[in-house]
Amino acid sequence: MATICQIWRPDRGRCFKTSGIVIVLFMDLVLQCVNGYLSSPHVGQEPPYTRDAQHAPVITSPVVPAAASVSPTEEESYAFKCPSGGPCSRLPADCMHCNYQHNCTYRKPASFTCKLKKGVHCIGESGPQQTNFSLSITCQFCWQLDPSQYRCSNSTCMTVSCPRKRYNATCDVLDHVHCLGKRRFLKRLFCNWTGGYKWSTALALSITLGGFGADRFYLGQWREGLGKLFSFGGLGIWTLIDVLLIGVGYVGPADGSLYI
Repeated sequence: MATICQIWRPDRGRCFKTSGIVIVLFMDLVLQCVNGYLSSPHVGQEPPYTRDAQHAPVITSPVVPAAASVSPTEEESYAFKCPSGGPCSRLPADCMHCNYQHNCTYRKPASFTCKLKKGVHCIGESGPQQTNFSLSITCQFCWQLDPSQYRCSNSTCMTVSCPRKRYNATCDVLDHVHCLGKRRFLKRLFCNWTGGYKWSTALALSITLGGFGADRFYLGQWREGLGKLFSFGGLGIWTLIDVLLIGVGYVGPADGSLYI
């Protein structure tokens, strides 16, 4: 019996060692996901400043002064955007100067006095051409607009994480939309672009050819792919871990894009 124990115990030790490595790596993955989830905003949750703005219905701020003069270069830049002879309320924001008094009630209609820029003409509600008119808009700042009313620049960002990450984007309000404050602003958005990589393809490669690093090569992670290729998938341990990581979406394309 002593001889049997001496033969069996080393094998049992190696088995426990392999199982321990897998358990430690899996627990580390779970802890990273939980930590990232607790330290980041939940998906679909509004930013704090948006909630605060909704609870504070009255917006107060000094009057925005109108520009005193317009240079010839600036006049040429907005002239092609401002068709003459149309309704004043349909003109783009670049065609006029408005005295926005920010003491209106949030999300309520408000009227402001506007003056057309030099060389711009429009027709008021009563019929004749006007240079000064009253513009009725919804009381809200530009960064509080609906996402369909502004366009944001795309930026490369890492999206495959627990949870999804955000990135800083520069947004510009559409020409025909009127709002308070600056028409160009920064906004933190969720990464939502894709590079054409399929999750099903990556998972299939990880299960079938993961020992040769095919899944990592497909995702553009060639360094990890070479490591798996020359280590035979980490003797199977790395292959098993990658199947789990790709299956839950933790490992994704190297360019940071989303799966299709």
